[in-house]
Amino acid sequence: MNDINSSLESLNSACNMQSDTDTVPLLQNGQHASNQPAASGSRSQQPQASPKQKVQRSQPVHILPIRWAQKSELWIFQRRKGRRGDPGEVPRSTEEMLNRRLQEEDQQLKTSSLPAIPNPFPELGPGSPSVVPPSSLPPPPSQPPTKQDVKVFSEDGTSRVVEILTDMTARDLCQLLVYKSHCVDDNSWTLVEHHPQLGLERCLEDHEIVVQVESTMPSESKFLFRKNYAKYEFFKNPVNFFPDQMVTWCQPPNGNQAQLLQNFLNTSNCPEIQGFLQVKEVGRKSWKKLYVCLRRSGLYYSTKGTSKEPRHLQLLADLEESSIFYLIAGKKQYNAPNEHGMCIKPNKAKVEMKELRLLCAEDEQIRTCWMTAFRLLKYGMLLYQNYRIPQQRKALLSPFNTPVRSVSENSLVAMDFSGQTGRVIDNPAEAQSAALEEGHAWRKRSTRMNILSSQSPLHPSTLNSVIHRTQHWFHGRISREESHRIIKQQGLVDGLFLLRDSQSNPKAFVLTLCHHQKIKNFQILPCEDDGQTFFTLDDGNTKFSDLIQLVDFYQLNKGVLPCKLKHHCIRVAL
Repeated sequence: MNDINSSLESLNSACNMQSDTDTVPLLQNGQHASNQPAASGSRSQQPQASPKQKVQRSQPVHILPIRWAQKSELWIFQRRKGRRGDPGEVPRSTEEMLNRRLQEEDQQLKTSSLPAIPNPFPELGPGSPSVVPPSSLPPPPSQPPTKQDVKVFSEDGTSRVVEILTDMTARDLCQLLVYKSHCVDDNSWTLVEHHPQLGLERCLEDHEIVVQVESTMPSESKFLFRKNYAKYEFFKNPVNFFPDQMVTWCQPPNGNQAQLLQNFLNTSNCPEIQGFLQVKEVGRKSWKKLYVCLRRSGLYYSTKGTSKEPRHLQLLADLEESSIFYLIAGKKQYNAPNEHGMCIKPNKAKVEMKELRLLCAEDEQIRTCWMTAFRLLKYGMLLYQNYRIPQQRKALLSPFNTPVRSVSENSLVAMDFSGQTGRVIDNPAEAQSAALEEGHAWRKRSTRMNILSSQSPLHPSTLNSVIHRTQHWFHGRISREESHRIIKQQGLVDGLFLLRDSQSNPKAFVLTLCHHQKIKNFQILPCEDDGQTFFTLDDGNTKFSDLIQLVDFYQLNKGVLPCKLKHHCIRVAL
């Protein structure tokens, strides 16, 4: 009670600055009570102030907490009630209400260690609507990614178990494998989903989560680490990619490459792809030629010729929860008309044969167009972002920390170093003449070394015949079918090549080269001149002391080849 009295006296002295001896109580509305008797010690009333004197400047007032104010209010009411005949006597119901309120607060203080604090923002109470919409709030913190082991195989059958995070993408895993295998990172490595039982495989997109894809794979399926130079070939040359008869444009691109890309990536103006495909009938071994139309909503076939009216179109496959695969051996396993087969497979672990939609194109170019159209319609802008990310990272790197690139990615030109300074040879005839002179110089040096040196395991002639076996582009004694399969797997792009031993001539070699999505073979024959063995592609017109020199030359000049050697097929042991 002494604390209450002192608090009340300080409040009254702050509110009434004109009288030091009178105590004027406060009502519930916070105003001064009129015609109240003075405190003990003063019997006389103060004279009534004039209107001018009533106007006072505001004074700082100490605001008590709610609990102390209510106790002070109750004490005032009790004091006023104790004076008989006081016109401001408070009813008993008000006193009971205040007592009940103080008892409730005492009970709250017993159950809580904090005092009752008034809510400074009543509009944000439990019953009020939320000011900030839920969509703008950050998502609740999710579980941190865990680690999981993933087994990856290479083309030669070796494997490696890699510990990755559960949110790692296919691009991240490929970069990790490139680092562990000491390969050159030229952004053409891919992770392949391989199903040997079904005879299917596809390259994972760079943004796909590896653990999520692995959860939908059967136990016999596996991941392969492989090159794929044709992964984003559409973005490099989209104008000549799709034949005109296959595309129905909503907005004709008028030959503009940027507008063509925009039409393919736009969700509203995406073109339709149509054409004839061989479709395997469900539950039968036979194939039927149908007119097929690919739209964003799915793949449809026409029941009446080439009609695309809604009543003649039937849904063949849905692309939302499916992926497009290559048929590895469709002619042997599924009795396909040729080896240019495709398959639309649902994204789940256990798939029945009736759920697979097997298709077959006329040639490899048509199949590549259909496969690219499936990817563009399903992923759209994500593919373009995956294509741009390596270029953006490369632009951010300084020339000092740029990763080493392969020879196939460098800009190679013919140079003349006969003068004091080197110069670029622009004339192809002059470049060929310089190459011949360099070949003659190599031959003279080799002849002098043969005369001066003794026979040894490192004899130049012996070394020239075996040094190519250390190169990644040489694949040894493989068949023609195997070389064609490797070229197809690593992308049918211009300039993709490999070298192998010839099956018909044990002393010769074969250059397997891709041009315009067709695979061609060129025989490299040995020839002798002045007792020295050389290698040639053009019946001796251009001779090379070893295969490394031959490959280096045709990376600079196409010569008798349809195009220069640009990308080499490589197999890396994990």
